[in-house]
Amino acid sequence: MEWSRSSYSQCLSILVLALCLSSLFITSHAQATSVRALEGQFNKWTPNNLKFSKDGRGVELVLDKYSAAGMGSKRSWLYGGFGAWIQLPAGNSAGTVTTLYMTSPGPHHCELDFEFLGNQTGEPFLLHTNVFVDGVGGREQQIYLGFDPSAAFHYYNFQWNKDLIVFYVDNTPVRMFRNLEGIVPRFKYPNHQAMGLFLSIWDGSSWATQGGRVKLDWIAAPFVATYQKFRLNGCVVESYDSDGIRKCQNTMWAAPGPNAQRLPTGRVRQMRAVRQNQVKYNYCDDRKRYPSAPPECAYNVL
Repeated sequence: MEWSRSSYSQCLSILVLALCLSSLFITSHAQATSVRALEGQFNKWTPNNLKFSKDGRGVELVLDKYSAAGMGSKRSWLYGGFGAWIQLPAGNSAGTVTTLYMTSPGPHHCELDFEFLGNQTGEPFLLHTNVFVDGVGGREQQIYLGFDPSAAFHYYNFQWNKDLIVFYVDNTPVRMFRNLEGIVPRFKYPNHQAMGLFLSIWDGSSWATQGGRVKLDWIAAPFVATYQKFRLNGCVVESYDSDGIRKCQNTMWAAPGPNAQRLPTGRVRQMRAVRQNQVKYNYCDDRKRYPSAPPECAYNVL
């Protein structure tokens, strides 16, 4: 069969159109799959106050006068690395609390907290952290971040193994919690309960900004906290799976190597600089609350 030039051109146009449509379908399908993949990893407490990004890697949590916002992972883990890039609400965010935390279920839970305290425009931002083991907390620390976390994304993450938990801000360690079982009498470490990853934003007017003196101003609402590029790497196990929890004790997540089982000298130096220059409150130094410093304080730089 002999093709005319016009027939060839028409066929070429049809082929190009088909390829474009195919590419569009593949791209759209990949984006939809990606979005579903992120949404599918979390239970959504407040669906109307969550907005997932088009690329499926991020989510906005919106606090308005009708509702707080939050979601939690469907999976839980024992040991691993967990975090996200976060940008806090812009402008006057006084009274708000934006969180990234890990917790296990039940009253005797274990928990690791990042809580970002809102402020008035231009004021320094405070990061509030805490550690719970078997339902007992009281290990609060607060540091000035030293930058405006509402102006850009910054990375916040937990690194957790059988010997050590480290809280990081932009790859700088700002807090550690060592496993002192067998060293400090009656000490307990989070090594027996699986924890999920949770995020939220809510009205903490009673305490968040200047000890509760500055309340949330609803005229400034909505308050939007944006999370993206989550890290969820660890030993996956159900919260009440005792056999699975035993198995996790012998994985690479529990013992990722000597360099991760302790904090190197350079990292300790960084944490000491944080303590000297950025700390507002450290439970280890609160003699009204603890006349004698809790024994674990002697082993944790910050």
